[in-house]
Amino acid sequence: MLNLILFGPPGAGKGTHSDKLVKKYKLVHISTGDIFRNEIGNKTELGKRAKAFMDKGELVPDEVVLDMLLSVIDRNKDAKGFVFDGFPRTIVQAEKFDEMLDKRKMPVSLVVSLDVNDNELITRLVKRGIESGRTDDTEEVIGQRLNVYNNQTKPLLDYYTGKKLLHTVYGIGVIDEIFEKICSVIDSNV
Repeated sequence: MLNLILFGPPGAGKGTHSDKLVKKYKLVHISTGDIFRNEIGNKTELGKRAKAFMDKGELVPDEVVLDMLLSVIDRNKDAKGFVFDGFPRTIVQAEKFDEMLDKRKMPVSLVVSLDVNDNELITRLVKRGIESGRTDDTEEVIGQRLNVYNNQTKPLLDYYTGKKLLHTVYGIGVIDEIFEKICSVIDSNV
C-alpha cells in the first residue's frame, strides 16, 4: 500500500499533482480542504464550523480533521493507497495521524514536499481566487495562511526528515516536468 503525503504551502500545487498521482498510481485522494469546502457548500454543521476557521486563514481543530480522515480511510479499505493532500498540518496532527495509521497497519510510505517561494505562491493564490471565487484566496487571508503555514506546518519538514520520509521537489516550472520529478521520487523510494 502506498500512503503518500504531498506537502507544501498553500498554492504549491498539491491539488494539481494529487489529481495526477491518483490517476497514475490508482490512489484515493484525500484533501482536507476539498472535504471542508464540500461540507461548507452543503451547509453541514461540520462545514459551518470549518468555514469560521478557514475564512480567517486559521487551521480547523485537530479532532474535527482526524475524525473526518478516519471516516474516509475506513470507507476505502480496498484502496491501493492514499495521497494525503495538505495533511497533516501540525506536529500534533502528524503524531496522532501516525498513531491512527499504525493501528490500521498502513504507515506513511513517503512525504513529498513541493518547494515554492512566497512571491510565486501569492501570485498563484490570487489568480486562483479570482478564477474560482474562493473566499480564502484574497491577499489578506493569503498572508495569514502563509504565516500559519510557516509557524505551524513548516516544522513538519524536520519531523519527516527525522523519520527519513521527506523528499523535496522544486515546485516551479512546467506542471508535467514537476510531476515527472515527483513520480521519480516515488518510484525510487517505495
